[in-house]
Amino acid sequence: MFCKVSVTPRTLLSTAVCVFGLSAPCVQADESPVADAPAAVSVQGYVDASYSHFDFDPMFANGGVARVFDTTKGFKLNQAALNVAYQPKEGWGYVINLVAGKDADVFAPYSINPGADHHFDYPQAFVQYATGPVTVMAGRFVTLAGAETIDPRTDANFSRSILFGYAIPFAHTGVRATVAANDTLNLIVGVNNGWDDLRPTTGGKTLEAALAYTPSKAFNVTAQSYIGDARISGLTDQGNIGTRSLVDVVATWTLSEHATVQFNGDWGSQTGLAGSGLIAGNSNSAQWHGVAGYFNYQVDDHWRYSLRGEYLDDIDGYRTGLPQMWKEATLTVGYSPVKPVELRFEIRHDYSNAPAFLNSAAMQNGQFTDFNKGFGSLALETIVKFGN
Repeated sequence: MFCKVSVTPRTLLSTAVCVFGLSAPCVQADESPVADAPAAVSVQGYVDASYSHFDFDPMFANGGVARVFDTTKGFKLNQAALNVAYQPKEGWGYVINLVAGKDADVFAPYSINPGADHHFDYPQAFVQYATGPVTVMAGRFVTLAGAETIDPRTDANFSRSILFGYAIPFAHTGVRATVAANDTLNLIVGVNNGWDDLRPTTGGKTLEAALAYTPSKAFNVTAQSYIGDARISGLTDQGNIGTRSLVDVVATWTLSEHATVQFNGDWGSQTGLAGSGLIAGNSNSAQWHGVAGYFNYQVDDHWRYSLRGEYLDDIDGYRTGLPQMWKEATLTVGYSPVKPVELRFEIRHDYSNAPAFLNSAAMQNGQFTDFNKGFGSLALETIVKFGN
């Protein structure tokens, strides 16, 4: 998923062999093939820094964080990344993504998380073997799910969506195979250690499957699914084990050379919760679902705009810690004075149907007492890119 190189839509591509992630550039049915050229080692990277302003650091009423990476106000080095890849069309290759910065503590896997504070992680480190229409990779790689990714260059907004942080996983450790069935259809299957687990934490595995269909240059759709054993508390090798399932769909329409529209939908569930105290009542299972929509407009080589609106219905409170319908709206303006540099200004507002967010640090008898149903934020981000 590091493979997106524009701020427009995510496309699951013709093989699982992209310099920055799972896929290679998509070949449309009406495009002529380019003559094969020897593969070369690609070295690319970026530095991502930002300033965020909140009235109060975004936290839920239960003390959990209410954003993904932008969790505190002030200046921050989000990511400094180096990506090295050698991915020939035939034979052995590899991808290594190294990331330093505060964001790395969020997507670091178990057993480094929870409590990661090294400010370093490698969201992808895998070897691959390609032969004909089949590519197999083994190691650690980012998830198939979602419209957004860890790599800020591929996202249209500064802040990550609710779905990116609370509905889907970040990365997996295992084996994944991609088959290019034809010029418009790709199939992916894999088996891994679960959601964000570097090593096994249960006696079972998680299965993944996906398809990507690109009937024309103007439209593409991907559908991904995960199912397998998972610790109900997450990022641990202790406690009850249940079945965690996820279905994720991403569809993208290119309206013109300037405008794109994107849709992302998620439905997830977790069993094995009876008596755990993680959700209200004594139910054995929890569900969550959500939808995100994007409108991206590229004015010219320098300016662009992105609108995002979404919701997550955490029906049982399993993903956020309290039952709620959580919504947000975001406007991002991007300006690139030169190609390797982009500045982003963003305004966002989050709101819930419950008093889910802390309004201040006021406490009584060791408990927070000041809550709110919503909060806003402003942010300025700078991304500097380099490499071949």
